[in-house]
Amino acid sequence: MHGVRAGRDFHLLLRLLDLPVPIARVEVSDTRGERVPPRPGRLPEAGIAEGGRGLLLVESVASRWGWYPRDRAPGKTVWAEYEIPAARTGRL
Repeated sequence: MHGVRAGRDFHLLLRLLDLPVPIARVEVSDTRGERVPPRPGRLPEAGIAEGGRGLLLVESVASRWGWYPRDRAPGKTVWAEYEIPAARTGRL
C-alpha cells in the first residue's frame, strides 16, 4: 500500500550478503515514524481486517526481521533477511 504522496516517500533496498550462509536482505523505509510495527514474535492476528498481513507473511518466510528508526530522515526502516539454502549446497 506504499505509494507516492506529497511529503511522504519510501525507499527499497535489496542486498545479497555473502556470509557463511548467503542471505538476501530486504529493507523498506518510509516516513511514517508514528506507525511502527511490534517487535518480531509479537504480531497480532490480522483477523478479518482489510490490511495488516504484510508482516505476518514476512515473518512466515524470513529467517529474521526487525525494524529501526531511520537515520537521516523521519520514519522507520523494516528489514527482513532470507537464507538462501540452494546457494549453501551449491545447487540452484
